[in-house]
Amino acid sequence: MLEDVPLTRKQPRRKIRRPAAAFRRKRLGWRGRVILSATAVVLALPSWGILARHFAPTSNNSLTRFDAIIVLGTPADADGNPTPSQLARVTEAVHEYQLGVAPRLILTGAAAHNQFVEARVMARAAEAQGIPSSSIFVEPQAMDTIQNACYSVRIMKAHGWHSAEVISSAAHEPRAGLIFSRLALQWRTHAAPSLSRDSGVEATVAATIETLKTVRYLLWTRQTERCDP
Repeated sequence: MLEDVPLTRKQPRRKIRRPAAAFRRKRLGWRGRVILSATAVVLALPSWGILARHFAPTSNNSLTRFDAIIVLGTPADADGNPTPSQLARVTEAVHEYQLGVAPRLILTGAAAHNQFVEARVMARAAEAQGIPSSSIFVEPQAMDTIQNACYSVRIMKAHGWHSAEVISSAAHEPRAGLIFSRLALQWRTHAAPSLSRDSGVEATVAATIETLKTVRYLLWTRQTERCDP
């Protein structure tokens, strides 16, 4: 007799279940994409401003003597006296004048932040430091740096001057360079040393504010605020 052979049953294949969370990526909805895009823009814009400031031009020539020294405005204090930043710019302009860098000063700035015209406050400070009034030219209408540059160049064109050293604070200097680089003028920027001992926090705040202003200039005011000197 044949021996009974035990029949083996095939074991059913077990389906391997893969956790969906581990192997599948959820697709972002439109809200997620908007939030992600906005975050990327917010992070990219300051970087753009920092890079623009780092690579901003400081000159378009190799001159050592200029037709004029342009001093960019900054607000006076609440009593109409020069602030340390304002006085630093004027003092450096006087120093450059005395070194023979240029035979005249153009002081530019309106009453942009209070009732005192920045250019006139700086003019008084320059005269107090020995600059003759005949060497001082006041530009009292500019409300921002673009207008500082434009209106100063108008004065220069009216007198047949073609080159200028531009004096401002170190934090403001890169944005001024970006603005002056668009004008038909031989120029270089020159940073005025601070007359006070600024803390690291103050320097960081000033650089941060200027970075944001640089971004605004690149995105908006460069295109919208045009001036024909």
